[in-house]
Amino acid sequence: MKRVQNEASDMLLLGLLLAGATAAFVGLLIAYNLSGGPNYTVTMFGNNLVSLNHLSAFLAGIALTLVFGLGLAMMAAGAAHHRRRSVRLRSARRQADVATAERDELASRMDARGGTDRDQVGATREGRTAARHHRPHIFGH
Repeated sequence: MKRVQNEASDMLLLGLLLAGATAAFVGLLIAYNLSGGPNYTVTMFGNNLVSLNHLSAFLAGIALTLVFGLGLAMMAAGAAHHRRRSVRLRSARRQADVATAERDELASRMDARGGTDRDQVGATREGRTAARHHRPHIFGH
């Protein structure tokens, strides 16, 4: 259960990191490269990274968009998994609370009767355990 929880949070965190890094990279590219021409020289932090023509700039934009979309999809999948898991956990807790309340109610009714039923159940259980231990052991059975 703990491993599944870590996988969901890892997926959510990795998707957020991927989408954020892609958005920051695109923002920096736009900020540093506002001049245009037939060939675009991609400059970032004073370094010329690459020269691109119109087609390669368009394809690079598509690739960055796909990486950003992958990050968003990973975030959505991680959040959905977390939501489903928390709904199941809440349901299990409610069922446990109902079972505990029923057990406590039954125990209080048995105590109101005098507690003889509980003593008899304990004696019967001890008798069965003692009888089971005094039987001879037959190999193969």
